[in-house]
Amino acid sequence: MGTAIWVIIVVVAVLVLILPQAVRIVKEYERAVILRLGRYVGTRGPGWVWMIPFLERPSIVDLRTITLDVPTQEAITKDTVTIRANAVVFFRVLEPEKAVLEVEDYIRATSQIAQTTLRSIIGQSELDEVLANREKINQTLAKIIDESTDPWGIKVSVVEMKEIELPETMKRAMAAQAEAEREKRAKLIHADGEYAASKKLAEAGHVIAAEPTALQLRYLSTLTEVASEKNSTLIFPIPIDLISTFMDYMKKNQSSKKAE
Repeated sequence: MGTAIWVIIVVVAVLVLILPQAVRIVKEYERAVILRLGRYVGTRGPGWVWMIPFLERPSIVDLRTITLDVPTQEAITKDTVTIRANAVVFFRVLEPEKAVLEVEDYIRATSQIAQTTLRSIIGQSELDEVLANREKINQTLAKIIDESTDPWGIKVSVVEMKEIELPETMKRAMAAQAEAEREKRAKLIHADGEYAASKKLAEAGHVIAAEPTALQLRYLSTLTEVASEKNSTLIFPIPIDLISTFMDYMKKNQSSKKAE
């Protein structure tokens, strides 16, 4: 009886030691890459994963999308402007066995590839292109990083540049350039307005010259506008027709006196 109890105790102890090595629970978003005596024998999961104790060892790989922050990188653009930029990379593992067998640490390797690619793309682009065509640069970054990490079973979905830091001198120069551009546009708009106004005035002059009564109506309109204001001084324009009639009368008198 005592021997049987000891046998049961030994069996239970062995099971307690063996079960953790023989059974592994793999989550829905994970996969277990199994190595038997150092050799790859398959990818298992999700759920219960049975292994040969002490002979097989699992490497758990997360299949969810990973958000990787690319540290701020300092680079010189094609037009020799030093800027600092950082980015974020979204990627996921599609082939767990490659992520384990082809690279030591796929997350760190992807981070290094992203950093070097970011510096390289900035060095191949001018400052205006980096600031204005950020979407195009993001697509180029995603394509290059995806091609570099494809042998590791990784798919890069999105790369986004987050912040671009410029030197203070460059910020002041860009602000001065923007101000000069705004002044230029303002002067052009003002010149266009003056040109349009001169054309309208020329047309109005032709109309008034063809119809003298229009000048008198314009005088009356001016008088109405002046009278609408609460001014102590009232300006009454004298019609030119009266002056011209008086001048003609004076000329006739002078000519008659000379004739006498």
